[in-house]
Amino acid sequence: MSFFSQEKPQESTGPDPLFAASAEMEMYADLFQRISATCFEKCASRKHKDGDLSLGEMGCTDRCVSKYMESMEKVGVILQKANESQASQQKAMSDMQNAYSGPTR
Repeated sequence: MSFFSQEKPQESTGPDPLFAASAEMEMYADLFQRISATCFEKCASRKHKDGDLSLGEMGCTDRCVSKYMESMEKVGVILQKANESQASQQKAMSDMQNAYSGPTR
């Protein structure tokens, strides 16, 4: 293909990979921010002004992050099942509509 040709560039039919990567990065940044805020609030002591976490705070943080990620995974599985169920219902509805619409002229 020449730089000066009149041919149109082929349009991709799939999602934009740059948009998908950007959305994924935003999702991970939001997840990290939520985990940090939630677990810091629950585990970090406000009484001490140490720069490092104590052993108990580190253990609490590990458990908190683990529980948060486990709950997010369970929610993801439930949402995926709900989406699959909704897609199958929509397909069944579409099939019924096509079956009852009769032959087209």
